[in-house]
Amino acid sequence: MSQMPRQAALPKCPSCAEPVEPGDLFCGACGYDLSAVPAPPQDHPTLPMTGAAAPGNGTDRAAPWPAGPAPAPPADPPGPGADGAAPHGQEDGDERSAGSGVRFDRPAEPDEYPLQAPDPRSAVPAAPAAAPAAPARLCVACRTGRVDDDGYCENCGHAQPRERDHLERETGPVAAVSDRGLRHHRNEDAFAVGHTTLPDGTPAALAIVCDGVSSATRPDAASLAASRAAGDTLLAGLEHGTHPQAAMHEAIVAAAHAVNALADEPATAREHAPHQNAPACTIVGAVVTSGLLVVGWVGDSRVYWVPTDRTAPSARLTEDDSWAAQMVAAGLMSEAEAYADERAHAITGWLGADAYELEPHTACFQPDRPGAVVVCTDGLWNYAETPQEMSEVVPPDAATRPLHGAQVLVGHALDGGGHDNVTVAVLPFPAPPQGAGSAGRP
Repeated sequence: MSQMPRQAALPKCPSCAEPVEPGDLFCGACGYDLSAVPAPPQDHPTLPMTGAAAPGNGTDRAAPWPAGPAPAPPADPPGPGADGAAPHGQEDGDERSAGSGVRFDRPAEPDEYPLQAPDPRSAVPAAPAAAPAAPARLCVACRTGRVDDDGYCENCGHAQPRERDHLERETGPVAAVSDRGLRHHRNEDAFAVGHTTLPDGTPAALAIVCDGVSSATRPDAASLAASRAAGDTLLAGLEHGTHPQAAMHEAIVAAAHAVNALADEPATAREHAPHQNAPACTIVGAVVTSGLLVVGWVGDSRVYWVPTDRTAPSARLTEDDSWAAQMVAAGLMSEAEAYADERAHAITGWLGADAYELEPHTACFQPDRPGAVVVCTDGLWNYAETPQEMSEVVPPDAATRPLHGAQVLVGHALDGGGHDNVTVAVLPFPAPPQGAGSAGRP
């Protein structure tokens, strides 16, 4: 085997360019093996190279190797120069470029590199897929224009309400709509709607509507807490086989407990507002099955029955807990006189920590024909008080299109002046066959 000629001392290390002393076998800075450097050639022949490095003057170099013998050379040595002879300074077995400063004493690189499986401990989670774009909001006023990011309709310029100022919900065969109205600064109404299947397989639908008492503290919180508690309790009772009338009673009691809990404020909070009374609201609800209609209430929100055949009479299914109702019941005033009095809407029953003894009212009916059940606050019935007036404003297809029916009724109240918050739920009777569902709530 031919011996590689030993190079005389170099003024600089070909690996790191640090000065070296004559006789040094290794670079004192990087440990480069100076004995492995061939004698400098007299010319600079062109060499076929597979790497990115090109011949240079020592400033373009590979990373320094540790001190010690150089690794084994690659299997294929550099090719001959342009004249077909081995480059100057190389003999058979010499596999380093001469004077280039680039080392070729590493294993040959393959044409393809197999990819190593990533370490799951250091894997970076993939970025989540972009969420689909939300559907464009339509204006609640003109119902045709898109709502811009600034909250105004691009078509009519109408400012859009806050989330709770206008709510619409449809679940199965029941739907409800709630609106702030045109005079109040916020919506103090709330609702819950839902549908399910009873243990015997028959369908059932429910609606709960609550009206916050404006003279109380946090009436909006009271109505929301009551509607949620009543809706959840009523749905659970029906699914467990409780009779709808008993389930309605339990739901109203649960709603009362939820509102009472809002009065449990720290003493410091009461000190800052000593004249404020406890949160309060009214409640009314309805359950329809294949052959039964159950209503329950405390306060002056109402339930109306409107048959699909308008030649049959409509009916009001609840009695108000109000001053006007007491005057009529006592025979002291006619209904027209009582409700014309300024004290007419003073309620005598409500949910709240400062309410009198709770007396939930419930009633059962078995209508002999199909129709629509309207559950509403006084924000609607102020503009359609009698059963006949209500039947005139309820759309004929309300039982098959409950959301549209609720929208029409809310629009009727707004067209009449919208002096109060208005909330309307519409349920068909009998309840059409549906799969099991869960209560929908705002």
